[in-house]
Amino acid sequence: MLSYWEKQSLLQYDYIIVGSGIVGLSTAISLKEADGNARVLVLERAILPTGASTKNAGFACIGSLTEILADLQTMPEQEVLQLVQLRYEGLQLLRQRLGDNAIGYTENGSYELITSHDEWALGQLDTVNNLLGNFFPQKAFTMADNKLPAFGFNRNVVKAVVSNTYEGELHSGKMMRSLIDLCFRLGVEVKTGADVARIEDLGTSVNVVVPHALLKEELIFSARKLIICTNAFTKQLLPDVEELMPGRGQVLITNPIPNLRFKGIFHFEEGFYYFRELEGRVLFGGGRQLDFSGESTTEFQYNDRIQHQLEELLRTVILPDTPFTVADRWTGIMAFGKTKQPIIQHYSPNVILGVRMGGMGVAIGAKVGEVLAGMVSRL
Repeated sequence: MLSYWEKQSLLQYDYIIVGSGIVGLSTAISLKEADGNARVLVLERAILPTGASTKNAGFACIGSLTEILADLQTMPEQEVLQLVQLRYEGLQLLRQRLGDNAIGYTENGSYELITSHDEWALGQLDTVNNLLGNFFPQKAFTMADNKLPAFGFNRNVVKAVVSNTYEGELHSGKMMRSLIDLCFRLGVEVKTGADVARIEDLGTSVNVVVPHALLKEELIFSARKLIICTNAFTKQLLPDVEELMPGRGQVLITNPIPNLRFKGIFHFEEGFYYFRELEGRVLFGGGRQLDFSGESTTEFQYNDRIQHQLEELLRTVILPDTPFTVADRWTGIMAFGKTKQPIIQHYSPNVILGVRMGGMGVAIGAKVGEVLAGMVSRL
């Protein structure tokens, strides 16, 4: 039932991107910045991006001290350094491209809470600073115990605080709104409700097949190159992609708390827990390590055990003796693997993957998009 006009003019593109999260939109922007005449289409299966881009806590972070130390135990040193640099450069590109005001970027301080379980890491602080010194002009990590009394945390649990010089916070909704607006200004087309059924690399071009519910037939979009930016949901489209596991994140946010004693962003337990002040509220998320198996899913559901633990930590560690009520909860779906390096590679000659952001999509998304755009435009 497609018309002659539709077949002639509305289905052909230079580049098609599947997934309208941070990576997908950033890739589209980089493609248009390189070639303003390129026809670029972004396909999104839902009305809004569905994974983690609009669900995250808004941390503009490069990684905490204990997280980097943990990475050094499972990854070669050079890969860890490359990943930290990718996060830093990705954040700089995001800020330069959109502007701090547009994304609500601020630097109210970034801190890691050190418990008795993690005190050993303090002895490695200088070692990590020296490792990062090749591309950071000043020390990334410094002790900030003098701030502990003002923060009001439970001192029986929180033994020390480490400050990070190179981290800030942003408003995830404003960031996504700004990315979308920039795409529109550059002439990128974004189609939502376009659930890709399958792709076909024909050698000289790629077909992207999307069912049309009303017409009860398939639309076949074509492009010279296809970029897959579906992160945790990649296996639903490409089941044979290896080394990719979804990871659900649990989040809650309180109602405003009068005279809240801290600002900024905070991590603890290798970044598995994270919280921040947001308009007088506390946004708190994490706990995936309590149930790795149960949280390795693409289902948007609450994990009662983890949600209960988040509330318990608020009561006993973060806000002791401070009453609070929970205003809202949500979950987001990230993607992980045996390594925290993202997958940026060819799936087939004309299909490129930019997936598995390792929970760091805010930090690395813009840079990954730039790399992907460079890969396809050189082919």
